[in-house]
Amino acid sequence: MSRRLFHASAVPATLAVLLLAACSQPSAPAQATRPTRSDEQMLASIHAAGDKEKSAIDVNPLREPGVANLQDAAAGDMRTGQYSAAAVKLDQALKLSPNSPDLLQDRAELAIRLKDYANAEKLAQRSWELGPRLGPLCARNWQTIAELRERAGDDAGAATASKSLQQCHVEGVQRF
Repeated sequence: MSRRLFHASAVPATLAVLLLAACSQPSAPAQATRPTRSDEQMLASIHAAGDKEKSAIDVNPLREPGVANLQDAAAGDMRTGQYSAAAVKLDQALKLSPNSPDLLQDRAELAIRLKDYANAEKLAQRSWELGPRLGPLCARNWQTIAELRERAGDDAGAATASKSLQQCHVEGVQRF
């Protein structure tokens, strides 16, 4: 009989403890999950922005042979997925030509592949500052910045970058 009383009195006590424990645990906050674009999707948008502007104006600076060799080797590394090796080569090229806007943008895009998003935005911004501020390179710069700001949840910054992207466009000369 005493065993039955033990069980009968233990059930309400156990139930009370469980209820209190359930009340004291914080509920998970309802977060609006923001769909994030993959690095590949971001890079595809960046390249598309540059391709869209190629018909109007395209400034291609002359490349030094040493820099060109490093860029070509880095491009080969990127094609085979060796992004760290490509970064080393582009960093060497930037030591030879630190103010090269096309090198800076290539390195920014590679930084995205390496998930170094803060550096990617800085490199794209620096590329724009030193670049022609028109045409495909300008479009790639601002699309990079827009993508990275959107990824960071900075909707206002992404909108500003998108507006700046529109300023990269130059109408071609009308020929009759």
